[in-house]
Amino acid sequence: MSQQSESPSSNESAPGARRFGILLLDDEEGILESLELTLGDEYRIHSARTGEEAPEILEREEIALVISDQVMPGMSGVDFLERVKERRPQALRMMLTGYADLGSLTRAINQGHIYRYVPKPWEPDELRLNVRRAVETFALQEQNSRLARELEQANERLRRENVFLRREVERRYAFDQLIGESPAMLRVFDVIEKVAATDATVLVTGETGTGKDLVARAIHYAGARKERRFVAQNCGALPETLLESELFGHRRGAFTGAHADKKGLFELADGGTIFLDEIGETRPGMQVRLLRVLQDGEIRALGSSETRKVDVRVIAATNRDLRTEVAERRFREDLFYRLRVVEIHLPPLRERRTDIPALAHRFLDQVGRKMARSLEGFTQAAMERLLAHPWPGNVRELENEIERVVALSGDATRVSVDMLSEEIRGAGETSLPAAEDGSGAVVQDLNKAVDSLKRRMIEEAIRETGSKSRAAERLGIPRQSLQKMMKRLGLGGDDD
Repeated sequence: MSQQSESPSSNESAPGARRFGILLLDDEEGILESLELTLGDEYRIHSARTGEEAPEILEREEIALVISDQVMPGMSGVDFLERVKERRPQALRMMLTGYADLGSLTRAINQGHIYRYVPKPWEPDELRLNVRRAVETFALQEQNSRLARELEQANERLRRENVFLRREVERRYAFDQLIGESPAMLRVFDVIEKVAATDATVLVTGETGTGKDLVARAIHYAGARKERRFVAQNCGALPETLLESELFGHRRGAFTGAHADKKGLFELADGGTIFLDEIGETRPGMQVRLLRVLQDGEIRALGSSETRKVDVRVIAATNRDLRTEVAERRFREDLFYRLRVVEIHLPPLRERRTDIPALAHRFLDQVGRKMARSLEGFTQAAMERLLAHPWPGNVRELENEIERVVALSGDATRVSVDMLSEEIRGAGETSLPAAEDGSGAVVQDLNKAVDSLKRRMIEEAIRETGSKSRAAERLGIPRQSLQKMMKRLGLGGDDD
């Protein structure tokens, strides 16, 4: 037998105003009717007189609480509640008993895992209170299970996002993301590829803006430590005490404002890589501490007497001539040689002008996507101005120039000369350094200087690639344009 008693407006006291389902099992019709009258105003009631009827209700309905009589023909309450536990383990179980049988109650508690037993006869108010507490417990368990599932799903999403972000970082700083086909940069790439497979300390040198930080990241993400942390610190950005705290950490009370212990970057980078930019700006005291890390792999936090071993790869960078700094006693010679296990020198952009077209197009694509602007490329005149500029700020200055151009491009489809900054537009008249023609004579005229540069770039591209087609591809121009340009510049040669 199964029947329901519902009252949509009478469940205000139930948790969350939700009408929970209750299954009643008793072989006495009068007991079932009494229970329904007591509980029907607040809950959805489903009743059964035998243990054979009840499983079908459990499968069909959402049941929060099962109330079963202990003594029934054919199946005891304990046996039934054990089956309930198997079929619907989340439902709470209560037992009605008219016998003071301690053994049966103990078995019910241990095997049926009942929430509470209710002696017959019961007090209606007490029964309602016990049922309400049971339903609240069920609701809380249900909520906890839902939150646990949501947390597990969130953790899985975070894991996937972390994997994606790590791969994005690896892709962004991958070795093949470094731009350059000039002989000088090809030599740099060769050294990076070899040193990335080791734990050797690396010193990256070059002018400001040449991309020393990008080289450091490329070495890290191409090596065996790529799964561990990469941390960076500009050594010229902080006074010595703060730099020491940032690198090695401090203990509470080590100095004014040190209200709590803090881990330093060397400790955070344990197992990974630390990049010390502008290492030439450090003072003698800091140089001694860095030397100890490189020699012994040990650090000591400010305000602490204890040392800690760390396994960190060190990559340092500087735009200073450290040999001169050593000679003038501003930089420790022993630290210099510890840092310079492998030295990678990045040439300034003016010494690798053949890389300018590729760099300019890469920045144009990247910035265009970021700003939702579509620019197909550069006019020949605009590219000639980019090639003629000395780029004292190197690759960083070129990137900033392209970003400015894209931001102000409006509806333009190609970058023209008038879109370049005044400094770049005036490169031919005021900024172009003296160039040499084929005979070694100094050339001051813009057109002659540009032609001289084009001639050198074409000759170098053909010599390195072995054909005009590949040379045109490297220079980023159609083969027919290369042929016409060569003819105008007086560069002969048989066709491929």
